[in-house]
Amino acid sequence: MNIKQLIPVLFFFLMLSGFSGNAQYLKLPKRPVNALSGSAFATAIRDASLSPAAREQRILAEVESGNVPVFYRNFLQVTDSLVIEDKLFLIKYFVAPDYLVVGSDSDYFYCPLTVSAAQRIADKLKCSLPTRKMSDRIYQSADVKLSPEPIPPSMQMITVPVFEEHNRLLHQQLERMGAKPGKLIAGNKKDVVLSNQIISRDGTPRVVIYGWHKPDGKAIQPLYNGHKYDWVDYSHGIRLIQNKVYLNGSQTTLKKILKSDKFHGLLSDEGVIDQSFLRILLNSKNKLLK
Repeated sequence: MNIKQLIPVLFFFLMLSGFSGNAQYLKLPKRPVNALSGSAFATAIRDASLSPAAREQRILAEVESGNVPVFYRNFLQVTDSLVIEDKLFLIKYFVAPDYLVVGSDSDYFYCPLTVSAAQRIADKLKCSLPTRKMSDRIYQSADVKLSPEPIPPSMQMITVPVFEEHNRLLHQQLERMGAKPGKLIAGNKKDVVLSNQIISRDGTPRVVIYGWHKPDGKAIQPLYNGHKYDWVDYSHGIRLIQNKVYLNGSQTTLKKILKSDKFHGLLSDEGVIDQSFLRILLNSKNKLLK
């Protein structure tokens, strides 16, 4: 029996052999008793006079204050494997159960963010963003696979009312499916991803998006860097991934795996990714984060 034939057996025994680890939780303050519900927060940031930057500051402040659902704090395990130099390697990482939300377990609002704001909150929470390969794996592993709910493109797609409309469509679909919060959910948004394409050929920083998987598992959105770094619309989702990962049971970091000539293939199908979004953005000629 060759190594490829042994993979399912080895994978099974690795999963049984203490590799499972403990549950991982997002370290945030307890949700304040007077915190806004998701719908109330959406109303609060709907004001057209509020600049996108000010809106994102409000979102980040709510998250940092602990105004996120209880279910969102429990990160879920995703595993993947790869044969490297005739040896099986298994990686385990922990992901948020859904895209970034503000509010309570019963009333929460999906919050699209620009890449710079997304990376800032990820850094503060000791998290990262996914790669294209990780986005695919998360979808494959999801307990609840939603069907994409596209809204016809227009200049309104970058406004809070359209964010709210998409939020409503997603909650309706979750209710129809009888899906309980806290399960791993995917298919509802495009991922803002880590990628080697964050700097375009002309040297300008970009947001890179991917995903929005259909029920057949195929992504509607191929890897795309056609928008500038400050673009965000209703379809963008922020999936947080804990920086700490486990390679064959040994703790390491997502950054180290992505930088590794040997192991990057476990998390990246673009080759080595040696910088996070934040580092690339800060090192570019545009100082995006204030």
